[in-house]
Order: sequence, then C-alpha cells, then structure tokens
Amino acid sequence: MTDPDFSTAPLDVVVIGAGVAGMYAMHRLREQGLRVHGFEAGSGVGGTWYFNRYPGARCDVESFDYSYSFSEELQQDWDWSEKYAAQPEILSYLDHVADRFDLRTGFTFDTRVLSAQFDEGTATWRVQTDGGHDVTSRFVVCATGSLSTANVPNIAGRETFGGEVFHTGFWPHEGVDFTGKRVGVIGTGSSGIQSIPLIAEQADHLYVFQRSANYSVPAGNTPLDDKRRAEIKAGYAERRALSKRSGGGSPFVSDPRSALEVSEAERIAAYEERWKLGGVLFAKTFADQTSNIEANGTAAAFAERKIRSEVQDQAIADLLIPNDHPIGTKRIVTDTNYYQSYNRDNVSLVDLKSAPIEAIDEAGIKTADAHYELDALVFATGFDAMTGALDRIEIRGRNGETLRENWHAGPRTYLGLGVHGFPNLFIVTGPGSPSVLSNMILAAEQHVDWIAGAINHLDSAGIDTIEPSAEAVDNWLDECSRRASATLFPSANSWYMGANIPGKPRIFMPFIGGFGLYSDICADVAAAGYRGFELNSAVHA
Repeated sequence: MTDPDFSTAPLDVVVIGAGVAGMYAMHRLREQGLRVHGFEAGSGVGGTWYFNRYPGARCDVESFDYSYSFSEELQQDWDWSEKYAAQPEILSYLDHVADRFDLRTGFTFDTRVLSAQFDEGTATWRVQTDGGHDVTSRFVVCATGSLSTANVPNIAGRETFGGEVFHTGFWPHEGVDFTGKRVGVIGTGSSGIQSIPLIAEQADHLYVFQRSANYSVPAGNTPLDDKRRAEIKAGYAERRALSKRSGGGSPFVSDPRSALEVSEAERIAAYEERWKLGGVLFAKTFADQTSNIEANGTAAAFAERKIRSEVQDQAIADLLIPNDHPIGTKRIVTDTNYYQSYNRDNVSLVDLKSAPIEAIDEAGIKTADAHYELDALVFATGFDAMTGALDRIEIRGRNGETLRENWHAGPRTYLGLGVHGFPNLFIVTGPGSPSVLSNMILAAEQHVDWIAGAINHLDSAGIDTIEPSAEAVDNWLDECSRRASATLFPSANSWYMGANIPGKPRIFMPFIGGFGLYSDICADVAAAGYRGFELNSAVHA
C-alpha cells in the first residue's frame, strides 16, 4: 500500500505493532474518529501468530475464548475447528478480522519503529522508522507484544555452526523438513515442548538440551463439531461475562477452598478433572495452589505421577520432573504427546544441569562430558518478555529521558498503561498489568477501550497531555510487589521475573491480582477523573 501523507497535519495516534492488540487499537480508535496509522515489522498482521510458526505452535487458551469479543457478528460468524487452535488457524482468523474491518490500510508493514521522542513545546511525539518515515502524533500506543523479542543465548561459538540454525520465535514461513537429520533443540519451555514431538517424528535423531525442566499438561485437544459450536455461540454472552470477571480471562474459576481442606479423594478428583480439561488451568484448581507451598505440593505430586506414568525410563522421568520451582509459578505448558516423545528410540534427553554446554562448534554442541554432532540446531529459548520490544526502541520523554533509563532497575508503570515522564504514551498489556497471566485478546481489548476512553476525555475537555504522577507509579509498584510477595511466584527463576535474560533486573512484572479485579481498578481510576494521572493543558493555555 502507499503510505498516507503524514505532512499535512499531525496524526492523532501512532500504533506500534499489528498483533492482536494493535489490530484492535486500529479498529477502536478509527471508530472514535481519530486519525490513526500503525507500523509493523512483519509483512502481515498477527504479531506473535505471524512470526511463531514452529511445529506444534498452539494457543493454551481455548479457541472460543482466545478471540475478539468486540463484535457479536464476528463471534457468531467465525467457526473454530479445534478446542485449542493451532497457529495456522489463529493467523487465518486474524487475517479474516483484518479484512473484515479493513485494518491493513491503516498499517505500514515491513517497517520497524526506531525512535519516538516527545516534544514538550508542542505536546506531540516524533516517530521515526527504518523505512524513513518521520511522523508527528499526539499519542503513541505501544502494542509491541509481551512475547515478541526472541532471546538467542550468547553461547561461545554459536556463529561457527555449519548446519541449519532456527529460532522458534522467527520460524521460516515455508516450514522446515528435518527428515533424516540429527537435530538439537535447546530449551524446554513452551515452544520447545510443543515442537519436540513433531520434530522427533521427522528427525533421524533428536537431542533435547534441557536447562531446566518445566511442567506440561496435555492439551486434551479435540475437534469441534457443529453441535458444540452452536452450544458455545448460544451461550457466548455468559461465557464472556464469566471470562471478564475471572482471574485469567477465561470462563473457569478455581475451587475457593484450600487444597488442604478437602479429602484426598476429592482433591485427586479435582486435579484429574483439570488435567483432562487441559493446559494452564491445572495451576488454578484450588484457590491457594500458588500461594501455599504445602497445597502446591499436592498438585506437584499429582503431576509427577502423571509424568511417570507416561515415561517408560524412570531415570529420564527424574530429569523431566521439575525440582526448582513450585508448579504453576512458571507458565505451565500445553502439549501434545510431549512426555511420550522420550519413549522413542530416536530421542535423547541431555541434562545441562549435570553437564552444561561449553561451546557450539562447526559440527555440533560440546557439553562438559560429550560432543553431539548435529545437522540442524533449534533455539527454543523464548523471549525477552514484557519489556524487550520497548527496550529496542529509542523512546525519549520529558527532558530527553529514555525509557531504558527510567526502567534501569525494572519497569515502572501505573496500571501497566503509562509511565511518569512520558506523556501521551500508552502501553498495551505491558508490565504492571495482568498481561501474560490473562487471556491476551480480552486483556488487549480492555486496555485499548480504556485508552480510547482516556483520549476521548482529553479531547472533550481540551486537555493536551496525560501521564501518571510519580507517586501513582510508586504506589502501583508497591501494590504489584505486595500482591506478588503473597504468592509463590517470585520463588521461581521465570521469564515473569526476567530471569531468562542475563543482566535483566529481577522483578515480578505482571499484576497478579486477577483480570476482573484489575479491570475494576482501571474503571474506578477513570471514573474518578483519571485518579493518579496528571492532566495538562499548557499548550492551549
């Protein structure tokens, strides 16, 4: 497409990113009559689902829930084929949404935003891209994604490997054929666990290099027939209402009792039901599962029995059962036949705790006790989560302060929506919000609706800028820290804590109080005249 003429007048909003959040921001803000344009690094819409095309890539939230709720017609018209949709179907859905609401015309693709600088004299942002764009806008909405910046570990000799190299976060669109090859996968987080079973089916031999074991629960995925689709669509209003009041943005709630106050038989039956339901919801069977270590232990023991029942070699099972974090404090993975993969003759588990990787060379990987010759190497090493994408843009606020400087000791936001010293800059599903602990599509809708409301309030009142006060940011950080400290989450070296990135401050980044409560807090702040935000009309004065 041809870019619009940005020189005639400042834009109202620049949207950075065309994933699920950026797409909805484009739609919602356009509907409000604002002049909006977006920039997207990829060649199409979809964000996470555009780039993450690794084998087995699948959402761990049920399809009917991991979808937009803003259009009843869209909800009723789209037919999901599976309980847990795979990447191709999710991307097809997002392409359909983009076409249906004419969203592509609002974005410039294959373009990265390099910098955004606030001009205090005009109360506008100057946004520059690697495509030569130099755009002025009143507001900037950062829909950059929480899991969009791939982490490639700095292993000695990495560049010397003579075979094929892949990262699950930017997988070739044409796919990869591993038939007859010796393949090494580094990492057993979500992308590793989902891709390993399918790579194992092709590879001559697969070596899984495991740094730390993760808990994974079978997806229990099933096809959806017309009858089931009709049932869900008929009850969509109630399903959405339950989701928006829940902790995680899906229509499932924990048993309010402690795991310790029910009988063993009742507890096991509850765990069995959640295990069959599939995926991350197992971590929320009982209310105190991630706050009471003894209660957590009952869930861990159940999961261990399940893992041991699937893995034939109990010495391998020993390595696959986590012993370094309470279950659920790292995101539980949703898999298909992961543990069964280790029963295959062509799959070997390499324990990096006992023998760490020393180097990569032209022929393969050298650990402390062996050398593994490989034809292909897959980095399933995750992302610089929640802050990585923003950290790679030169964002300067008042007095030329960069966002990196502001966040040098960890991200500092109010409600996850704004940053003190950076007027008219909004973040969608970033640190300080439920973000990755919730259904990201509903979370994006909630954030964008709040942002749209804030912009409308400013325009109606003739106000130029909105930014959080320093006190509001401090108080929100204290609130987030207090809530996190009351749980077991900070005890895990997880990407929630930034622990997967060397040198990154160790702070539990999401708001852990639940999606429903968080939405209430945001609504209350807006109803109270945007309490905690500083509203300024200096330009018009």
